[in-house]
Amino acid sequence: MIVEMRIYHCAPGRLPALQERFTNTTLGFFEKYGIEQIGFWTTLIGPSNHALTYLLKWESLAEREAKWNAFQADQEWIAKRAASEAEKAIVERIENHFLTPTAFSKLR
Repeated sequence: MIVEMRIYHCAPGRLPALQERFTNTTLGFFEKYGIEQIGFWTTLIGPSNHALTYLLKWESLAEREAKWNAFQADQEWIAKRAASEAEKAIVERIENHFLTPTAFSKLR
């Protein structure tokens, strides 16, 4: 198992728009492409409260590449993402980490 941690750093005041996009659009595409989420979090205490962090579960990097690339190439997704940012950009930058569990990890 591989866990992908993605951190979306939003433009000030745009976190609600990102949360709305995930709720009403992105999660449907994740389901369509078999992208399995572990969970989503916002920052309670930290350097910025304009971030959304989430974890995705993959069996392999090959699975991730196939499913993520199909999702990213979906023309309906591209159009809906663009529409959500028509007036103002939502995400300033994205951090992406691929994590593997240790032998002593409860989640493997």
